[in-house]
Amino acid sequence: MENPLTFEALLEPGGPNFMPTQIIIVPLAVVEALGGKATRRVLGTLNNYPIRLSLLPLSTGERYLMVNKDLCRAAGVQLGQCVCLTLAPDPNPDHIDLPDELAEALAAWPEAQTGFEHHTPGSRRAIAYHIAIAKQPETRARRAVEVAERLAAGAHPFRKLPGR
Repeated sequence: MENPLTFEALLEPGGPNFMPTQIIIVPLAVVEALGGKATRRVLGTLNNYPIRLSLLPLSTGERYLMVNKDLCRAAGVQLGQCVCLTLAPDPNPDHIDLPDELAEALAAWPEAQTGFEHHTPGSRRAIAYHIAIAKQPETRARRAVEVAERLAAGAHPFRKLPGR
């Protein structure tokens, strides 16, 4: 990481009303030091656990990081706890870690790969996450095939194809 910034913050409840979760507010001074509004994604550590997250805007000019329960568990942090963060701008903000099942499906189906590439980085991350969170390998494989089929048909990745 190039010139990381380290600071402490509180892990608190928050997030959009439709998706209550845990958040960490990134102070305005840190946001500015990271590059201001131009910096959309960061990488670093949360209590020494590696992270790569989006900086989401607040009306105050500050930003926040959404931290799901799995990340809290992995980093060993709990709601209400003061946490130590080290952040730097993500040099590759559009990078997406594809689950193996999705990577294989897209490699085998060029039309699906093309459909996938037409989505925004955020949508591609949501597709990858949808597949990656499945606990069973069979479920991940089934979801990857379903999504690839929809992408190849030019349909929405999460909506069933008509007539199915």
